[in-house]
Amino acid sequence: MSYETIRVNNDGAAAVITLNRPDKRNAISTQLMDEVIAALGVAERDAAIRAVILTGGNSYFAAGADLNEALQVKTAAQGMDYFKRWHRINHVIEELGKPVIAAIEGFCITGGLELALACDLRVAGEGSTFAITSSKIGTVAGAGGTQRLPRIVGVANALDILFAANPIDAQEAHRIGLINRLVPRGEALDAARAMVKVYEQRAPLSLALVKRAVHRGMQMDLASAIEFETFVVTTIYGTHDKQEGISAFLEKRTAQFKGK
Repeated sequence: MSYETIRVNNDGAAAVITLNRPDKRNAISTQLMDEVIAALGVAERDAAIRAVILTGGNSYFAAGADLNEALQVKTAAQGMDYFKRWHRINHVIEELGKPVIAAIEGFCITGGLELALACDLRVAGEGSTFAITSSKIGTVAGAGGTQRLPRIVGVANALDILFAANPIDAQEAHRIGLINRLVPRGEALDAARAMVKVYEQRAPLSLALVKRAVHRGMQMDLASAIEFETFVVTTIYGTHDKQEGISAFLEKRTAQFKGK
């Protein structure tokens, strides 16, 4: 498949999607969103791909939304249509049956950060910075930033970031849990690839259902979430991979998972 705003490279079990609008500092346009969604669909259907890495390259992740497009949004109806595009890409990332890792170098700003927040995990290189700058331009984060950010870093930390609208550095982002792993500058993509090599040895259905259980469970009260978890685990107990995994453990051999 041919793309204009992204590059896609299958690296072993990892599908690496690179945002590729260098003239716009990877500002996220509606075309870019559509192309990322298409690439995610290809990765979902490829059994050889066990995880997706979303990156912006070595210099920056993304400067945010394409403000030339955002400037054209002048009515509530236009706003609903525009932000539905954002909600769709984030929804596709969260619903993908495979882990999605954001590998971040340089700045990760507003819409770029909101996109990274929709990913399951975030790995960042030293020197990277993070911000949601909406209050500086008279708006409110509209691609999930006011909702995903506090769920990840806590309400007080999220409000601190949203009120000030100033960048925080990678050390602070790691301290508050915004990023999962902090690595030397330039090594975020390699670190994400190493994580995928671990996931490649795990049962695909386990990863898919763990992701579903966590994302859905976080929206429920505890009793409902435990009930949902029980449904998930009893479902997976009927799979080939469960039989293979336990048998391999008892027989002291490496499991050969089939995703069935």
